[in-house]
Amino acid sequence: MKLRHRKEYVPARSHASLTTGEVVRMLRELKGWTQDELSERSSLGTRTISLLENERIMMSKQHAEQLAKAFGIHPAIMMFPEYEVKEIKRAA
Repeated sequence: MKLRHRKEYVPARSHASLTTGEVVRMLRELKGWTQDELSERSSLGTRTISLLENERIMMSKQHAEQLAKAFGIHPAIMMFPEYEVKEIKRAA
């Protein structure tokens, strides 16, 4: 087997895109929080969190701000996950 030098490798490109609901669920689960815990931390109702996670309602600016504060991230990460993949990974 031929050994390769580190500089011969290139990083893999991300092929998956996340929806806002997937971002909410992913961050919540990575923190080990239930929807009830996220509700308490964000001041959003548990039903609202469920609706957001399941893409039944759209993320509003207010939702993004409250969730971002709970997660300790910038609200743009919640609103535009397709542009913020690196930040989402760092936050998780």
